[in-house]
Amino acid sequence: MLVKTKAIVFSTLKYQEKSLIVKCFTQSDGLKSYFVRNAFANKKSNQKIAYFQPLTILEIEANHKNQGKLEHFNEIRLAFPYQTINKDITKSTIVIFLSEILHHSIREEEKNENLFSYLESALIWLDTHDEIANFHLIMLLETTKYLGFYPDISNSEYKFFEMTEGVFSPFHAISSLTEHETNLFKKLIDLKFDNNQKTFHIIERQILLKILIDYYTFHLDGFKKPKSLEVLKEVFS
Repeated sequence: MLVKTKAIVFSTLKYQEKSLIVKCFTQSDGLKSYFVRNAFANKKSNQKIAYFQPLTILEIEANHKNQGKLEHFNEIRLAFPYQTINKDITKSTIVIFLSEILHHSIREEEKNENLFSYLESALIWLDTHDEIANFHLIMLLETTKYLGFYPDISNSEYKFFEMTEGVFSPFHAISSLTEHETNLFKKLIDLKFDNNQKTFHIIERQILLKILIDYYTFHLDGFKKPKSLEVLKEVFS
């Protein structure tokens, strides 16, 4: 079936010397993997390597056979050419980190337009703003809304956040955050991209990042901590 859709690049894998396997999250069909033959062979090819950088937003035309095999692109172009992400070391590190998170978090081959729209708008916001210190924290938390384990905030007046159930509790359990960690987490829940990026100190951001990674680990079977995590910590240290 011929499909025209937007797609966000999650990961690439080099195949032999000249080809690529590209995993994308498409607006029309959810996760899809594509085989790009001779991606490194011809600089004038329409299927340029630059199109397949982490979290690039594409417009594609492709044949989707939906047989559980690799699909093939017919045409590719940039849906939103980034102006700053690929030039700013902080932004590019954030994007690499988030692409790993999404690669390990989103697995089902099914349409999820709400998640796609959120990711697209968040990435465009990142590219067009300079104050981004809390961006990755907010995006990690907000993405859980679409993955099915956003925290239940109905009892957010309680002192402790219990990680496995995703609820606030008056009692401290083994899987609960400390009172200090819970207060930080509450502040993060209330944050939006446009809020003051100086809300947290460096150490507080590191604490929240660990909390979020642990939270994903609790709720996603087989979730792997991203290899770029240490690089991200260095960039924000």
